[in-house]
Amino acid sequence: MKYTLEQRLDIGRRIYEGEITRFQAAQEYDISDNTARNYMWLYRDINNLPHKKGGRKNSITKVKSSPSIEVKRPNLEEYESMTKEELIQALVQARITETRLKKGYEVKGDGSVIHYSSKNTR
Repeated sequence: MKYTLEQRLDIGRRIYEGEITRFQAAQEYDISDNTARNYMWLYRDINNLPHKKGGRKNSITKVKSSPSIEVKRPNLEEYESMTKEELIQALVQARITETRLKKGYEVKGDGSVIHYSSKNTR
């Protein structure tokens, strides 16, 4: 059965807000559970809402523990006040930091101090 965009968004809203599960929506609206999930994603993306935490419950999943490293993140006002060059520099620095964290280390200050994560040391 085809639904209009408004109907899809309403189904997505109900799932996103926890009114019903995607499986209940699938049964109620005669759609697959993956379609119901896609409607929830559509609702979330159109309304610029954050991803929901949680997901499956009672499932056994192995979660990688991330290193406990604090990263300073500027708020929106700080980004808005930056020049184009400052924004580019902030983006480059963020990508460098992300890559280093993926490899398991962080560089402090001028680069002379390196902190390794206990997970990735060999």
